[in-house]
Amino acid sequence: MQNSPFDQLDLLNPTSDSEHYLERLEELVRESGDLHKVFDVKMLRKKFSLGLPLSRPTSLQDVPEPLRKEVEETYVESAREVGQAFLEKGEIGSAWMYFQVIREQDPVAQAIEELPDQIEDYDKQEEIVRIGLYEGVNPPKAVKIMLNGQGTCSTITALEQGMQTLSQEHRQECAKVLVKSLYSDLTESVRNHVQQKVPMLPPGESLKSLLVGRDWILEGGNYHIDVSHLNAVVRFARSIEAPAEELKLADELALYGSKLEPSLQYGGEPPFEDFYPAHQHFFNVLLDRNRQEGLQYFRDKLEAEPDEQDRPILAYVLVDLLIRSGELDEAVSVSAKYLAQLNEEVSISFDELCVDANRFDVLKETRREQGDLVGYASACLRDKQQTESATTNG
Repeated sequence: MQNSPFDQLDLLNPTSDSEHYLERLEELVRESGDLHKVFDVKMLRKKFSLGLPLSRPTSLQDVPEPLRKEVEETYVESAREVGQAFLEKGEIGSAWMYFQVIREQDPVAQAIEELPDQIEDYDKQEEIVRIGLYEGVNPPKAVKIMLNGQGTCSTITALEQGMQTLSQEHRQECAKVLVKSLYSDLTESVRNHVQQKVPMLPPGESLKSLLVGRDWILEGGNYHIDVSHLNAVVRFARSIEAPAEELKLADELALYGSKLEPSLQYGGEPPFEDFYPAHQHFFNVLLDRNRQEGLQYFRDKLEAEPDEQDRPILAYVLVDLLIRSGELDEAVSVSAKYLAQLNEEVSISFDELCVDANRFDVLKETRREQGDLVGYASACLRDKQQTESATTNG
């Protein structure tokens, strides 16, 4: 082909004017629109300027240590530039290839956030769900897109598999999305049922108000939503922090579940064997409704558990509620009795709880009882540091 990019490059002498040759190469690559090659040529230029091997321009393996930092800086800058260019073209999957390798999620997370909640193109939808949910870039938005594209069942299944890998913030936001969606669907279904007998219902009634005094709507094993979906979403809702509106909606979902025929109320793991009433107590503690009654429910569950090996599981739930309710002294006491030996990788750390509650006395005593000399010394040192800091600041 006459005057092809190759022909234009051949007009230049790579030996006598290498810099101009490489500049023109980059211009031609940019003109072609091949953004992947833009990254390649920028790395080629950097390696050439440093006299490094050129056979693998994007590789860092052949870069000696004294030059590694300089080459890595160009690598990061080039990846960021090319990734951003792909985002501007709407090619999120290609952009993520570059931002992922330099560990910068925010630009891709923002691009996903700006997408509509409903994506008709199935392949693009799958790409966004993979990046947003499974790779953790923007799980809440990916859940919205998945709900609209694949339905509640597939979305719940995906979250069941990946919920524990998400951050607490993302778990909470994903749970909020599902609670709002299921609550809306269930409320609409119940409203339609009630209107068959009460045609002049006022608009905007809550699920709870629709249920009051109308036990007949659930007679004979009737239900208005997939009960397995209801069970899962109520369970997910334990991740939501007060005073989120979705926590109140979750409490109403649990109220609905508690009114279902017993055969439709799936049990849960201790202390949630009596699934919906237990969750009502759980949510009410967080919402500061009859808080002490709710806490006592879980205290009683813990005390009544006959199997010592199962008690830490129940204690974990109680401590979580106590911490989230600001009852740190009791949380420390229960943790010292049941959770002090748990792996520190769990979300409730006995060590951190004692520090937050300023109960170094309990931490030191527990580490001494465990024969953990290093843990004991660490607690003593931090206790002294905190005391000195408080004296200085005072």
